[in-house]
Amino acid sequence: MKILVLGHKGMLGSDLVSTLSLSHDVTGKDIEDFDISSAGDCRDVVLESGADVVVNAAAYTNVDGCESNREGCFSVNAEGVKNVALICKDRNIKIVHFSTDYVFDGTKGSPYLEADVCNPINVYGESKMEGELYLREISDNYILLRTAWLYGKNGKNFVKSIIKKARNVKKLEVVDDQFGSPTYTVDLAAAVKVLIEGNHKGVFHVTNRGKCSWYEFALKALEHAGMTDVEVKSIKSESLVRKALRPQYSVLSCRKFFDVTRKTLRFWQIALSDYVSRMER
Repeated sequence: MKILVLGHKGMLGSDLVSTLSLSHDVTGKDIEDFDISSAGDCRDVVLESGADVVVNAAAYTNVDGCESNREGCFSVNAEGVKNVALICKDRNIKIVHFSTDYVFDGTKGSPYLEADVCNPINVYGESKMEGELYLREISDNYILLRTAWLYGKNGKNFVKSIIKKARNVKKLEVVDDQFGSPTYTVDLAAAVKVLIEGNHKGVFHVTNRGKCSWYEFALKALEHAGMTDVEVKSIKSESLVRKALRPQYSVLSCRKFFDVTRKTLRFWQIALSDYVSRMER
């Protein structure tokens, strides 16, 4: 297949290109090549690619930044999805798009299903929900993946930040009352390949297996990095001053992905160990 990856230089996009290129003809476009908020630009890059599948990994992901730049956030995460979906529908091209656990409010107390009602509590989540709505209204040939707590080789992520900070400060504070499923972009990219090649459609939750708090995530990352001399103190979310609220429990149920593909992702602890062992330090 011919596959176009939008946002191909980002953390997820770069792993998508590496993984999908093993079996397909993959090209990539990024922010210097086109403006996703421009319908004309989106049309040009999609038509030029001659793609059978467009994978949209372009996103505005600065959760706190979204609170003070609502317009910019929505132009990428909502209007951008609309632009890509319209040209893909016009040419009957399959579109793969990524959303987030932050479309949920975190009050359910058990893993969220694909059919659960979205109720975001921050601007980022609102923009991603609107992008989902555009995709589902416009296209009938899509894969919508909700995922969570991404980390990977390229770009900023929690694991890199914690390890970098621990080199200079021997006492860290991390919240212990927000729960989710850390997800390695390499594993997510492999799941995308399975869904595309299986010609699947619809909404899927895809994360690494298991759940933890940010505090537990930090402890495990430092353990894998051999930095056991660092003291990590657990704190509550209310003690942090941040612009955006975060859902308390945003674990996603990935049962549908397993039922459809008969595959699962690795447990988050195993994936994290693999990632840390490959990190440049």
